[in-house]
Amino acid sequence: MKELTLLEIASFLKEHDNYIMLTHRRPDGDTIGCAAALCGGLRKLGKRAWVLENPQFTPKYRPFLDGLTIKAPVENAVFVAVDIATQELLPYNATDYVNQIDLRIDHHGRNMAFGVCGYVEPKAAACGEIILELLQTMQVQMDKLIAEALYLAISTDTGCFRYSNVTANTLRAAALCKDCGADTFMINQVMFMTRRFARLKLDAYLADTIELYADGAVAVNILPAQIRTELGITEDDIDDISGFGRQIEGVEIAAMIRQEPEGAKLSVRTSPKYDASEICSHMGGGGHAAAAGATVNALPDEAKRLFLTTLTEMGVEL
Repeated sequence: MKELTLLEIASFLKEHDNYIMLTHRRPDGDTIGCAAALCGGLRKLGKRAWVLENPQFTPKYRPFLDGLTIKAPVENAVFVAVDIATQELLPYNATDYVNQIDLRIDHHGRNMAFGVCGYVEPKAAACGEIILELLQTMQVQMDKLIAEALYLAISTDTGCFRYSNVTANTLRAAALCKDCGADTFMINQVMFMTRRFARLKLDAYLADTIELYADGAVAVNILPAQIRTELGITEDDIDDISGFGRQIEGVEIAAMIRQEPEGAKLSVRTSPKYDASEICSHMGGGGHAAAAGATVNALPDEAKRLFLTTLTEMGVEL
């Protein structure tokens, strides 16, 4: 596994053809935006490129993938993984290709190296920033569709530029997307300003059932599968639910525990005083300093106990 520079990646991409972009499980705006933008950029260079269909793509993100997806890889495909921190996060229909990944591009500091070669820049607030720089290195002429895919990636991974990971470069990247024709208002409206009534009901449920520890510094929410069914909650409704507890004044560490078929999915959000990635690494997960996650093969209550035990072992007084 070899780490490359962006210039070396640009040379690699110009030398090959038949690209397949891979997104991660429960795909968010960053992985989808990166895949769409890189796919579009390669096509502008005359390359054949597709985004591998992910069974978990949701209606909210489908417009950004229009005309770009393929159900199965072409022969002699060159696989490129974007915004994927570990091979365990490959979509369920791509696990057979784990040993065929040629390139991975990511911004997770605890990226578990896989594939033939890769590039990781933890200072990037979103993987979209890296893809933008890569496309510039390859001298790709940005168009509206590429710009909107990149703005999607950058805006969603920064909470519409509210999170602590935002840098001056993040804002410059967003401005460039705007200059290249991205309809930023439309994206902001869909991603951050509009919610279904079912989601508002879910917010009420979460507020009513939240558990606070450490004099209000630690917040824990559990979202049972039954509640999702009763309220008619879709995957798009909970796309940004992970930071619910952190919105409460005084909360420094927040955990959202969702009941899933494969176990309990923990999403942890922290203030700069704590490292979410370190917390989740004790539970087999990882991510960023302010936002990380893990999946525990257990019921939600057991996952909560493990989370609280982990905090105690790390010196957090509950």
